[in-house]
Amino acid sequence: MQSELVSSAMLQPPNASVTPAYLEFFNSTEWELVHSIIPPYIFTVCLTGILGNVLVLVVFLLQGSRWSVPEIYLGNLVLADLLLLVCLPFWALNILNYFMWSYGEIMCKVVHLSINVNMYTSVYMLVMVNVDRYLAFALTTKAMWLRRKSYAKFICVVLWLFGVGMGAPTVCIQKPKDIPAHQAVECHLDYPNTSWKLAHLLQLNLVGFVLPLLVITFCCVSIIRALKQRRHIGYWEDRNDKKATVLVCAVTLLFLICWGPFHFVTLIDLLCDLNVLDKNEWSHFLNIGRHCSLYLAFSNSCLNPALYVCSGKYFKRKVSSIYNRRKRSVLTSATTANQIEPVDT
Repeated sequence: MQSELVSSAMLQPPNASVTPAYLEFFNSTEWELVHSIIPPYIFTVCLTGILGNVLVLVVFLLQGSRWSVPEIYLGNLVLADLLLLVCLPFWALNILNYFMWSYGEIMCKVVHLSINVNMYTSVYMLVMVNVDRYLAFALTTKAMWLRRKSYAKFICVVLWLFGVGMGAPTVCIQKPKDIPAHQAVECHLDYPNTSWKLAHLLQLNLVGFVLPLLVITFCCVSIIRALKQRRHIGYWEDRNDKKATVLVCAVTLLFLICWGPFHFVTLIDLLCDLNVLDKNEWSHFLNIGRHCSLYLAFSNSCLNPALYVCSGKYFKRKVSSIYNRRKRSVLTSATTANQIEPVDT
């Protein structure tokens, strides 16, 4: 995802050989903060995110009823987040090791592929869950046949394949590369030429953000209009559908907040490569911005479960239902056992 991963010269290990120009360029407070703050932050994101997503997934799996269509998409969103979170510790260890990649070429490709798959799969899962809410509220009975669970499961499979397909081109050019300037091996994108980089940045912005944003905006506006019309004519509302819609909108807004800065930095990088902006003036911003915006995007994977838990009674009701069902099961088993009288011999 990032074209360069470099560290502050002040943070180089003693045996590293660094040129004076390298020392002058990277001797900054920002890079010291990246090295000291980001690894603990990533480990915190991984720990809380894995625990939270596993909790949400367990609740979805243990609920008495079958998954609804939005839950099918949200469940796959949880899986996409878990895929990213189990790979992130390698990224944190890489920063602690002064950006010197020591885990081989395969892990270099796998870690970055997990980021790409998470981004594309997550955003298009959110697109589909918004489309489902649009069909449920704006088209109602006219599109009921489009909201079949079998269709949702098939679409999820397609979206996983789509995410892998979108990340595949970068896997081909993502590789460890020797950096003689400071005797390091860094894992980064080694573009064959400028056209590859331009195509990659355009793909990230257009396919990974602009297109999904347009669809999500259309769905949200249509849903709001449909709800207003229903209230105006006194239409009876399904409170469960309304709560599910609020949760979907909140998850979508959180995704845009977390991933928006990354795509803004990507856009600036693209404009610099197209000579619309002066690359020399924006180079320091891009170097730091790539890191900070990408790490902010990672937080989306651990904040989603907190949003599920705090989203009113929608998720809490599911936990309560599981607890009560288990409690009744235990009581029933105990009553049955007490009713069985021993047979005297």
